[in-house]
Amino acid sequence: MTCRNYKELMMGYLDNELDDEQRKVLEEHLASCSECSKELEQFKQLKRITDEVTLVEPEDRIWEEYWGSIYNRIERGIGWILFSVAAILLIIYAGFKAIEELIRDPAVGIILKAGLLALVAGLAILFVSILRERLYFRKRERYKDVRR
Repeated sequence: MTCRNYKELMMGYLDNELDDEQRKVLEEHLASCSECSKELEQFKQLKRITDEVTLVEPEDRIWEEYWGSIYNRIERGIGWILFSVAAILLIIYAGFKAIEELIRDPAVGIILKAGLLALVAGLAILFVSILRERLYFRKRERYKDVRR
């Protein structure tokens, strides 16, 4: 094995991810190779430093300022709307193509074809029903001016 192969094992060694055989082989090499021993010490120092690093969450005040900007709210809203519309269109297109192939396939029985058409019709009706419900309640939202 070359030093390069041992260097690949060093981070696993520091994280206690090596099995007993790999650990023994690496420790024997480290005893005879000063370059790899020095590099392992550098990795240990780097690991100590990175283990002490923590993510600091911004204060609530900063988030309120950020979301207080009309631009940020509109930007996020438009992004989600476009993403949702595109996902729905792609799913509908793929579903219709799959159903179209099944309906055209003479090997598929008439009962399965009727079942698929009923399933699609039912999903379409449910989708429209839920959409109408959401629009109805959105117009009548009692707490829309309450800050969240």
